[in-house]
Amino acid sequence: MSLRDPPYEPPTVSELQEFLLADRQPTGHVNQVWPNLFIGNEVAARDKPSLHSLGITHIVNAAHRPPDADAGLGSHLYVKTGPRFYRDMKVDYYGVEADDAIGFILSPFFYPTARYIRAALGMGGRVFVHCLMGVSRSATLVLAYLMIVEGLRLQEAVAAVRPHRDICPNPGFLMQLRSLDMSLERERRRRRQAQTL
Repeated sequence: MSLRDPPYEPPTVSELQEFLLADRQPTGHVNQVWPNLFIGNEVAARDKPSLHSLGITHIVNAAHRPPDADAGLGSHLYVKTGPRFYRDMKVDYYGVEADDAIGFILSPFFYPTARYIRAALGMGGRVFVHCLMGVSRSATLVLAYLMIVEGLRLQEAVAAVRPHRDICPNPGFLMQLRSLDMSLERERRRRRQAQTL
């Protein structure tokens, strides 16, 4: 690709949604979507024997709720596990307090979570990323990891995960992933320009 090529433009949110909603296949409670990286739902998160049999060493709960949080309105949208829930297992727990809402800003969690997943996989671990349904919050964080660490563009990341699990991040999350995609692309372009100087 030369520097005179038109700038990369990621797919629009509606194009991404169209792709995600086409030919949907039902998926189970947990699916491996990348080597040693799994996405799943609350059922899988609470099924310790299954997690043990999958060899899970690290858990990212994208629907984390602190134990002292108000148990009122909306508390059913979180998965109340945490380090104490897994204390009888040899797993490392990482909680992300995220709402599955179009207006929720999930992007501040992209880089810290990607670093956590990269470190876990780098030490030979197996990482399970989940939220309530394993469709929006957890999928968004895994897509961000694939873009930040594995160098995939957004469309490539979606295409890598989609054959293994039915995912559908909400439109607000897709917009934030698009912004990440453009930011990473600008960074790649800067690096290429620096190499030609």
